Amino acid sequence: MERRSFLKTAGLGAMASSAAMAAPALAKGKPAATDKFLSEPEIAKLKRIKVDLVAPPMVHKHEQVVTGAPRIVEFRMEIVEKKMVIDDKGTTLQAMTFNGSLPGPTMVVNAGDYVELTLVNLASNAMPHNVDFHGATGALGGAKLTNVNPGEQVTLRFKADRAGTFVYHCAPEGMVPWHVVAGMSGTLMVLPRGGLKDPVGNPLRYDTAYTIGEFDLYIPKDADGKYKDYKTLAESYTDTMEVMRTLLPSHVVFNGKVGALTGEGALKAKVGETVLFIHSQANRDTRPHLIGGHGDWVWETGKFDNPPERDLETWFIRGGSAGAALYTFKQPGVYAYLNHNLIEAFEFGAAGHVVVEGKWNDDLMKQVKAPGPTTA
Repeated sequence: MERRSFLKTAGLGAMASSAAMAAPALAKGKPAATDKFLSEPEIAKLKRIKVDLVAPPMVHKHEQVVTGAPRIVEFRMEIVEKKMVIDDKGTTLQAMTFNGSLPGPTMVVNAGDYVELTLVNLASNAMPHNVDFHGATGALGGAKLTNVNPGEQVTLRFKADRAGTFVYHCAPEGMVPWHVVAGMSGTLMVLPRGGLKDPVGNPLRYDTAYTIGEFDLYIPKDADGKYKDYKTLAESYTDTMEVMRTLLPSHVVFNGKVGALTGEGALKAKVGETVLFIHSQANRDTRPHLIGGHGDWVWETGKFDNPPERDLETWFIRGGSAGAALYTFKQPGVYAYLNHNLIEAFEFGAAGHVVVEGKWNDDLMKQVKAPGPTTA
């Protein structure tokens, strides 16, 4: 107890010191709209914006800086249960998904806005579902208010009253771990109304945002050591739970499949462009790393009212959270973006590529002499 108390006190002290240094600059971007409670008649008068969600790694069009009154941002998301191939060997997962993808689509609003989600559980599905937003307040993140059986839909509204990247995931009573590791998680990004800022208040902007959802998957094997294929979700349940309880994943992947972010699926950028990498993991810790690049500005915990760290080589994403990193590409080439648990990256699948076009800068790096025979 004494050691735990000491660590807690030390951690809080460090956080308070850091926050105090950055508070004046960051407070400018936090609107009064997040603190004011509106009545139903007042909410009814707000402007509505309908957003068409897009599949990861892309992120739907959004404004990095907004002014004026809060808005109601409308989303519609369908729950899709389906079999998915997760590697080049044909291994299959009986997946449960938001909008048919792993991860689910990233939703973007600005602090003070209202998220209004219509969640649809298709009649073709077999399971009840819901959604828990880590960025929402009350009712288990909305899970208690969004329980839907197959063939039902529900609409939830909540206020985005804090800025950052937040995981959302399915959380049906008694089945939470299974639904999450079967694919049901994604990210809500709540941008400050004044946009992202460095610790002294200077604006930070990006040209492109990509969302990476990391999943630990648990595929059962037969007596011969081959991955099993199941005809239905229900058929897979008992064996999958048995593997899950070992805490030893069979695959660790980005965006639902080994190699999903390589080849035709590789992320794209140009020299001089700034990319925002949004990385979520709803169940396990992970350590994103960009080989050949860095995190110029990193919100490791994903919370934009806290000052970002500078020039990170690797950043830590806690299980059940989403982080964000900004990087401006300075050299062309193929960059590897991976989980720097290298065994999980190279042996289990947690890796992708960023293909960058542009002109090489010899001042940053140059091969002074090509490989050749050794000399005395």
